[in-house]
Amino acid sequence: MNSGKTTTLILLTIISLCAVALSQPNQSQHFYSGCMEQIDDGFIHNSQPMKALLTGSEVAEFRTTLFEGNIYRIVTCSPTNKKIWFSIYDTNNNLLFSTTRHNFSSSWDFEMKGNLECKIEAGLMPGEGNSGMAVILIGVKSLGNPSL
Repeated sequence: MNSGKTTTLILLTIISLCAVALSQPNQSQHFYSGCMEQIDDGFIHNSQPMKALLTGSEVAEFRTTLFEGNIYRIVTCSPTNKKIWFSIYDTNNNLLFSTTRHNFSSSWDFEMKGNLECKIEAGLMPGEGNSGMAVILIGVKSLGNPSL
């Protein structure tokens, strides 16, 4: 085969593979739509899912900034319905919230009284298998300022 035919064949193969990939249903979009149901009630998802593939007792660590004047909802999800625990710490590593102290709830709503940089840790609940994906979604609702 000459190099022109080889290049054309390679390009056609790549285009075919891309077409097949694009024609497949977007599984992550379907998964997030189920998780988004937990964000509802006037909360708006911040469009930045935090996700990590975990094995065993691994712990994922995410960082985010939360701002005064908002109500937040933090939600955990897993595409394979694994149960996920999470904890939130401030920059001095002080524990602010942990699902381990609140009956392993899959969400938490709270109001911000100031701005806060925080660390969110998440992991698979014991007994949930050897591996799985942990996903954390953050929804926000503005308290608004009635005097404006």
